Amino acid sequence: QVQLAESGGGSSQSGGSLRLSCAASGYTGDSRCMGWFRQAPGKEREVVATIYNRRHGPTLTTYYGDSVKGRFTIAQDNAGNAVYLQMNNLKPEDTAMYYCVLRGGGCWSGMLPDHFEYKGQGTQVTVSS
Repeated sequence: QVQLAESGGGSSQSGGSLRLSCAASGYTGDSRCMGWFRQAPGKEREVVATIYNRRHGPTLTTYYGDSVKGRFTIAQDNAGNAVYLQMNNLKPEDTAMYYCVLRGGGCWSGMLPDHFEYKGQGTQVTVSS
């Protein structure tokens, strides 16, 4: 059973930083696409960042949503079982519930949340102006 456990959400003022973590367990495939999507009240879900990696291998590809490019960075641990989202220069419009997601196989530009097989419980990020 695949489980994704997020942590690191919280509150920040505009211009601040937060770091989200996601620990994955139970996935046995050699390659996977992991990432984060967010959902704010009244807004559509948005995939903000994805990372394609192979277990114990180098990071192959990362993608970012246009709204977070240059501010957010996604990375993985050496074993490929955890991903992190470093969020800098936060803006009030970044306020949302952030979900860690995973699918077997690769990532591609323009992914949608429904492309992922697994999703965590979510962690709230609130940015005040």
